[in-house]
Amino acid sequence: MKNVLITGATGGIGQSLVKVFHVNGYNVCATGTNVEKLSFLEKKYEARFKGIQCDLSDDDQLKKLAEESNKYYGSTNILINNAGITKDNLFLRMKDDEWNDVININLNSNYKLTKIVIKDMIKSKWGRIVNISSDAAKIGNPGQSNYVASKSAIEGLTRTIANEVASRGITVNCVAPGFIKTEILDSVDKKKLSAMEEKIPLGRIGNVDEIASVVYFLSSEESSYITGQVLHVNGGLTM
Repeated sequence: MKNVLITGATGGIGQSLVKVFHVNGYNVCATGTNVEKLSFLEKKYEARFKGIQCDLSDDDQLKKLAEESNKYYGSTNILINNAGITKDNLFLRMKDDEWNDVININLNSNYKLTKIVIKDMIKSKWGRIVNISSDAAKIGNPGQSNYVASKSAIEGLTRTIANEVASRGITVNCVAPGFIKTEILDSVDKKKLSAMEEKIPLGRIGNVDEIASVVYFLSSEESSYITGQVLHVNGGLTM
């Protein structure tokens, strides 16, 4: 039985990730900042699930997260770096804290947590790491220079780590979602949403389960010959 650690587990994509791994018999450690949502997940799944509150921008909490997850199920075999935030602003108006906060959560915490977790994977000569990027890294969304920079960096980091640990039986890949039906899209004007859909060759917004299923595949034995890749799940929005 494999053990998976999922960050950003209380969001739409995060909850779908928890579901797909739990349904398929994995031990799941899930982390987020929302205590109520973590408690809800613990009540929902009970067995083979552990919710751990963690502020990923805090180094001490990051270390504690790794310690608690190891205490729960031994060592992490699969790491899903899903957590991410946005603090949008036009580049010339962007404040330093808006830049730093997004880089710290989306990039720096990813680097730090992966560095902690990957050591046990190297010892056991098996592991799967999947980082959640975004189509924004390819498109360069206006008003999201901090977010785009963080996601572009994640894709580069993914390729480098994949190169370094491939000989140890560890694969490292990225999944880059396009427009996905989450709470964020609920606030988008319907006319804008329709315009967005028209740009997608498949003609619709994606759903969170479609992201989770791809992440699940990249975490499996069946994906053992895939590493260092960025897989765009976007209905053909970028090709």
